[in-house]
Parts: sequence; structure tokens; C-alpha cells
Amino acid sequence: MQNSYKTINSLIRTEKGTNMLPDSKYLFWVDKNANKISIKTAVEEIYKVKVKEVNTLTMRGKKKRVRYILGKTPDWKKAIVTLKQGEKIDVT
Repeated sequence: MQNSYKTINSLIRTEKGTNMLPDSKYLFWVDKNANKISIKTAVEEIYKVKVKEVNTLTMRGKKKRVRYILGKTPDWKKAIVTLKQGEKIDVT
């Protein structure tokens, strides 16, 4: 099992993520090799909350160009974590 701080890279603060806060859903940028069980245990350990559900998405990297060289940003994984009723993470 990985270290919890290596599994969860950061909390994603976007407009979409902010709109999901009243439903007790939070967006996390997680390690690409992390599974739902390791994400759940890491969030519970770091933030001291109870997790109800975890959904994961693999986000494809975008194509970028620097002058004449074509490239691509790396793929990354996003997790949508739903907390149990009455639980919340202080995002301030």
C-alpha cells in the first residue's frame, strides 16, 4: 500500500468542483496508479472524514505546441469523492 500523501496529490479548486460542494463531493488529483480503495483510505486518513463513494476518471493530456515542436501534456487521474451525510472538508 502506498503512502497516503503520495496517493492524493492535491484538492482541485475549480468552478465545477465548487458547484459540487453542497452535495458533499470533492475533486482530487490522485496518483495515476491509485485505485478506489486506496483513494478512500487516503482521504479518510488525511482529512479525518468518512467516505461514502469514490468515482475515478483518467484525464487525457492536451496536445501542445512550442514553436515548431509538437508535444503533449501527461495524462492524469481525477477522483470525485462523496462524503457521508454531515461530513465536510474545510477547503479555506
